[in-house]
Amino acid sequence: MSSLSYSKHLFKLPKRSADNGLVRKVSSLFRQWDGKLSQQLALENSQFGRIPKRLLPDQTTNMTCGFCATGCGLTVHLQNKVPVNLTPNTHYPVNQGKACPKGWEALSPLFSPNRATSPMLRNAEGILEPVNWEMALRAFTAHFKQIQQNYGAESIAFLSTGQIATEEMAFLGALAKFGMGMVHGDGNTRPCMATAVTAYKQSFGFDAPPYTYQDFEESDVLVFVGANPCIAHPIMWERVCMNRHNPKIIVIDPRTTETAMQATHHYALAPKSDLMLLYAVAHVLVENQWIDQKMIEENTLYFAEFEGFLRNFNPARASRVTGLSISQIHQLAQLIHEGQRVSFWWTMGVNQSHQGTRTAQALINLALMTGNIGRPGTGANSITGQCNAMGSRLFSNTTSLLGGHDFLNPAHRQKVASLLKLDVSQIPDQNSWPYHQILAGIETGKIKGLWIIATNPAHSWIQQESFHELRKKLDFLVVQDMYHTTETAQMADLLLPAAAWGEKEGTFINSERRIGLLKRVSQAPGQALADFYIFKLIAEYWGCGGMFREWESPQAVFQIIKRLTQGQPCDINGIDDYVMLEQQGGIQWPFAEKNTVIEKERRLFTDGKFYHPDQKAYFLFEEPRVSPELPDEAYPLLLLTGRGSSSQWHTQTRTSQSNVLRQLSPEQIYAEIHPQDAETLGIDSGTSLLISSRRGSIQTTALVQPTVQPGQIFIPMHYATTNQLTLAVFDPYSHQPAYKACAVRVEIHKS
Repeated sequence: MSSLSYSKHLFKLPKRSADNGLVRKVSSLFRQWDGKLSQQLALENSQFGRIPKRLLPDQTTNMTCGFCATGCGLTVHLQNKVPVNLTPNTHYPVNQGKACPKGWEALSPLFSPNRATSPMLRNAEGILEPVNWEMALRAFTAHFKQIQQNYGAESIAFLSTGQIATEEMAFLGALAKFGMGMVHGDGNTRPCMATAVTAYKQSFGFDAPPYTYQDFEESDVLVFVGANPCIAHPIMWERVCMNRHNPKIIVIDPRTTETAMQATHHYALAPKSDLMLLYAVAHVLVENQWIDQKMIEENTLYFAEFEGFLRNFNPARASRVTGLSISQIHQLAQLIHEGQRVSFWWTMGVNQSHQGTRTAQALINLALMTGNIGRPGTGANSITGQCNAMGSRLFSNTTSLLGGHDFLNPAHRQKVASLLKLDVSQIPDQNSWPYHQILAGIETGKIKGLWIIATNPAHSWIQQESFHELRKKLDFLVVQDMYHTTETAQMADLLLPAAAWGEKEGTFINSERRIGLLKRVSQAPGQALADFYIFKLIAEYWGCGGMFREWESPQAVFQIIKRLTQGQPCDINGIDDYVMLEQQGGIQWPFAEKNTVIEKERRLFTDGKFYHPDQKAYFLFEEPRVSPELPDEAYPLLLLTGRGSSSQWHTQTRTSQSNVLRQLSPEQIYAEIHPQDAETLGIDSGTSLLISSRRGSIQTTALVQPTVQPGQIFIPMHYATTNQLTLAVFDPYSHQPAYKACAVRVEIHKS
């Protein structure tokens, strides 16, 4: 039912009465927890209430940035225990005293007037109005339980995030799936990193990015595919600039991105033809015997099959598909062959594709067949997007069971159940639906209640209007966020106000697997609580609080997480506690046992052993598929999307709250268009455009420049209307959306 019609139903909550069992239980729970709730609010709103004394800041304290997955160290400066400024941490091994614009402005979003400061419930008139935590928690519990009673346990689901602490992710996943009986829950790392997760699991046997940031400085050849670190990960690019080996920098990207402008070689291939190109490069390497036969024989499987497959991918065929010349393809293969330390890097340009998993694995194949893995300056290296995407991948109960275990593996379920003192029947024996299938479940009526935590799908989801339509089919929508103004928060029946980065404690895991510390340096506004304590209260109101008695604080959960990783590739039992993380400047997993000396930079597979039971890496491959929506007479141009500014982040939920960051990027949405197409259409820079796809139309401003090829346009993903155009197509293995290419029409907008 619609939000408005549901809001009328919302206030049919049963009155407290002696004969109402549900309300008696809820009321009893609240009376039992009333004092604890007051104490919790007081504790959360007192300075540094949850930081142990030995970590209390004096004039400064160090913590990990909460924007991208680079995971920079920041030094927060305080006066009277109030944060007043920050600077990059000069000793942290990630950024070594550098920060991008977002890092410098990390405190600003905390003090926005748009912060959610009280729970809000939609009233009978359809308006969100402030309520106390008791009413909010009663509404949450009563409505989700009623939905489950009416439609079954699987009728409620959650969509989470890569932007809250690892301990909070673990709590959410355990609460939702073991305590509340949910089966389906996914995170916004699905649109971001699911392809890399799947590619690594299939090829290596575990989701294991093998590199360390030092590899940026040790490579003599760096190959960036669908990655623009100059803009998307500026501190990583700083590490490239510190490389003393006069490296060849190769960029494979349809656009002349900022990184391509700095490259020694740019291969401007046709969009989504990268899989064909990478197979052709492998063909040339095999044909010339430019391969590491010893590595292949001792440490991999299925190369013979791959070698036979490659016979059909000669440079002439690839040239016709990619638009590159045969000589360029040979040149690329030779550059890889001549490198002594070649590293392959990818991010959203590969991941967000209809065949992203196989494209990522084509890069993994190149690293394996040339012996470029496990050594300094090498690797098949996925650059992660969100600050704690790696934490989400391992500990959120979305893409895997806690600790990188497998829901489908009975031994894994039993192990987790034993460690958490649960009955194994409480752990689902099936995987969750991925993000888009959860939304499809709303469409078919199988899912009627949805809980969204720290993400904004009304802005970010592909083919955006479809999400707005699906909202009408939900009986109850809960949004848990630090702002009440996001597009998704405005749709909620219930809004739960959450504390932000800098207002709570926990850990993040960055792209190179480094576990960094998050600290509380500021007071959350109003009644906002850390997500951790919201989950703890919900557990009590739901009636499963006893399951989480040991989950008393983030530090206690960190110890639980350690136990869950025992024997896993991501084992971290050698880490004592937060103090050890503080002292060491973060620690990369795995760290199973205590060492006298902790190396600041560590990479995986140095021994040539991988995580499949046979300890081999697998060559995986597949015939490329045609892009699902090509230009035609009605929609003659191809739309590309991506990051447009180092000062904005994803949906701008936080970065737009900073006056400085807003001034460092264009306020109005724009479209890059090639001069040739602009001349044909009679367009100049500044011309108002109407851009249409088969899914809708948006208004933009033209930016005429040859950064895109003729027949293509580029629009940054940060703007609210961009995803009204994008096409809902998904990789069959990772289920990640293919945001990057769809057919559009460009016209001059006449007001």
